[in-house]
Order: sequence, then C-alpha cells, then structure tokens
Amino acid sequence: MDEIKAICEKNNIFLIEDAAQAIDSFYKGKPLGSFGYLATMSFHETKNIISGEGGMLIINNEKFVKKSEIIWEKGTNRAAFFRGEVNKYGWSDLVSSFLPSELTSVFLYAQLMELNKIQDKRKFIWNSYNDKLQKMKNKYNFKLSTPNQHASVNGHLFYMVCDSLETRNDLIQFLRDRSIHAVFHYLSLHSSPFYADKYKGDELTNSDMYADRLLRLPLFVDLKEEQIEYIVNSIEEFYSKKHSA
Repeated sequence: MDEIKAICEKNNIFLIEDAAQAIDSFYKGKPLGSFGYLATMSFHETKNIISGEGGMLIINNEKFVKKSEIIWEKGTNRAAFFRGEVNKYGWSDLVSSFLPSELTSVFLYAQLMELNKIQDKRKFIWNSYNDKLQKMKNKYNFKLSTPNQHASVNGHLFYMVCDSLETRNDLIQFLRDRSIHAVFHYLSLHSSPFYADKYKGDELTNSDMYADRLLRLPLFVDLKEEQIEYIVNSIEEFYSKKHSA
C-alpha cells in the first residue's frame, strides 16, 4: 500500500480507499483507512459495527478538512462561524444532508465502545470455521480464504469456494433445508443490467468463477459454538452424500 501511495503522489493521483468492510483491519501493522488521502467506512447492517445505514468519511490530509466541514454542515461554513473565523455563515458549496440522527449515533457509539469484545468474538467464529473446514477442504474439493501474510483477519465474513455453480447452489439449498442461511456474494459488475451495454465482452475468468462459486457462511456476533458445529457438520453431511451418490 505504501508503494501504491508513493506512485499516486508522484503522478498527482488522489488515493481514496474503499474501506467499507475494513474496521479493525491492518496491512503491515497499519490500519486500513489510513493509506489514502480519504477513506470511507460503512456501518451498514451487514458490517461488523452497524447503524442500519450510513458510514464514516476518514480525512487523512489537512487540505480536505475544510471541505469536509462544509459537507458536514450541509454546505455552509457554520463550523468556521462558531469558531469566530467569519462574522456570518452562509452557503459555501452544493451538498446534501448526510448526518446521522442522535439516536443512530448513540446506537453506533455503544458498539464502538465494545469494539474489542465484538471483534474478539467475530475472530473466534472466523477461526472456528477455518479450523474445522480446513480438515475437509481437500477431501471435498472446495477452497477457503487464504489471508495475505501481511494482512490481518477482522472477522467480517467467512466464505468457501465450491468447485462449480451447481455444487454451490445445491449446498445453499441443502443448508436452507436445515434452517442455515448461507448466501452467495456480489455478482460481477460486467454481468449486471447496468453495465451490459458498456461491457466489451472480454473474458473475466476469476470474476465469473468467484461470482458463481463463492458461498458465505453465517457470521454474526451472537453465533454460538454449537451452531458453528451444526453448520460445519451439515456441510460435511452434504459433501458425504454428494460423493457417495
């Protein structure tokens, strides 16, 4: 990341991080969200720390502080007025209202105060899945996430990669029949209706492969050890039946 940042600075490119899922994540000991001039972090209901919707803008360069204040103040220089830097305030830029309500902020703040406890539990769940499924992945021909040696795991999600779309869909249904809600991940942009008329048709092997085969397992802070065991045992049951058929 430092190398990328250096290249961006040399070529006058502004590096902006999409750190939506990256709370409590580190690369070479440095937190994600601290590499770019700006970074964004999500508090959507599917993230580790949630407020239903909304997120955070991280400012890592002083030149953007004033602009961020104007955005925060709905396009006005109200913050500068209260500091006594101007004798009146008015509209300074064309923006919108992005502020969370006080109730939403309190809900989020309480989780931030318990971040270490939440993260310890999520990482425990991630490691439990990983330890249990490592023992059967080669036997049943599926893959698991292999974190970069310089990166940390923040317990945001746990996934497995099946050997085919058919296997993935069959496994989803098998788990659903046992009241386990496992889901596929995002579809590739080039396969979406929005991008259909912009796609030039180049083969995107990895994008298609992961979109077709990746399966996310349940991961939430209240997931119990016996539930993890039940999920893993159900996966093994699925593959045992599939291989004996």
